[in-house]
Amino acid sequence: MTDRFTESRRLFERAQQSIAGGVNSGIRKMEQPVPLYFARGAGSRLWDVDGNEYLDFQTGQGALLFGHAPTGLADALAAQARLGTHWAAQSELEIDVAERLQSMVPGAERVRFNNSATEVVMSALRLARGLTGKPLVLKFEGHYHGWSDEGLVGFAPPPDKWGTADEPTRLHPSKGIIPEVLDQFVVARWNDPEHLRHRVDQYRGKIAAIIFEPALCNTGCLEPAAGLLATIRELCDREGALMIADETITGFRFGAACAQGYYGFSPDLTIFGKAIGGGVPFAALAGKAKVFDPIIRGEVVHAGTLNANPLCLAASRWCLDEILALGPQHPAGLQRLGQRLIAGLEKLAREYNVPLQAQGPALVFHTTLLKPGAATGPIRDYRDYVQRHDAPRWAHLRRCLLEHGVRAIERGLWFLSLAHSDADIDTALTRATAAFAQHATEWKT
Repeated sequence: MTDRFTESRRLFERAQQSIAGGVNSGIRKMEQPVPLYFARGAGSRLWDVDGNEYLDFQTGQGALLFGHAPTGLADALAAQARLGTHWAAQSELEIDVAERLQSMVPGAERVRFNNSATEVVMSALRLARGLTGKPLVLKFEGHYHGWSDEGLVGFAPPPDKWGTADEPTRLHPSKGIIPEVLDQFVVARWNDPEHLRHRVDQYRGKIAAIIFEPALCNTGCLEPAAGLLATIRELCDREGALMIADETITGFRFGAACAQGYYGFSPDLTIFGKAIGGGVPFAALAGKAKVFDPIIRGEVVHAGTLNANPLCLAASRWCLDEILALGPQHPAGLQRLGQRLIAGLEKLAREYNVPLQAQGPALVFHTTLLKPGAATGPIRDYRDYVQRHDAPRWAHLRRCLLEHGVRAIERGLWFLSLAHSDADIDTALTRATAAFAQHATEWKT
């Protein structure tokens, strides 16, 4: 491969002398051949410091539903910046945003704001325990709920530490966590309603909440199996536990009513991040009014100096207004473009004998490269994903795509944005043709 990233390499070497590890989020070190440095973005495209242009399907890890640097968002931020960025007090903007959420998401009877979805997850789990008086939270293998001590329990354990099929491990990938945190979680496998029932029955009367990504976007883009979401709702009702939907990725990408509207379920609490701020650090906890009683009474602490700062609220109001203006046809446009991109990538895979299969609802999807001898067909859960996905081969194909100006996420995820067009899909597939040809020539098993 040629090296088109000399300036990014130089900056990364320089960064390591002042920034721990050279990056400010550990996952960014995954990018091959080097963590890239960007100069600007516009719409569906990005330009790095070496002058390389990319059609961007990473979109800020899904935060940039509206594309890069949309004019309206830039104007909203600039106007608010001239009025003030932070007051540590109230503004009418926070009511505007809260009322928009109420009008869009049926279960958003009350809201509270934070600056990241990781914070909102911590707030939601604290609230669930405070409201119910129960100690445990059930989560699913492979589901990501932020990088806190609680959010990463059972996220991505290696196969030799999975635990049994009936008793998945509560392993945390980081050192330095509070050990007792692990004992406050029950881990279940995704997309197995009967296994879920068994896990809840094991801890009957002790579970405060079940938390989940409605579509498991962080691991393989695995949509919920038939009856799974209804089973979660049933078990939460039976146990007096809260049903917590983590819509950090799916929120507003799946429509104005989010994934809960798309899939037809009603959670008690919802976590919003990424697209709700369009790229600024903004997140929200929304849910049924009665659930917030412990916060209203001051029994559960929810605080933060920068919560509901007017700069981020101005951005969020613009983002939500854009979704409202799209009307009921959203997200059909994103899905149509995603289906075109998936069909084109799978056609190239057949032509170049690359074992690629795509999975997901098209407006976001994952490309799995199957290991030699792995079965084809839908992947259902985290373990199935690890056993079938050839991560090193995907890393090579992903770099080939990068070399030819198409940028997807390192772990195989692709996001469509409202800035992408049919012409962008055509261009992406033309560039991908060269990338697949290069991969087919260079890859050695």
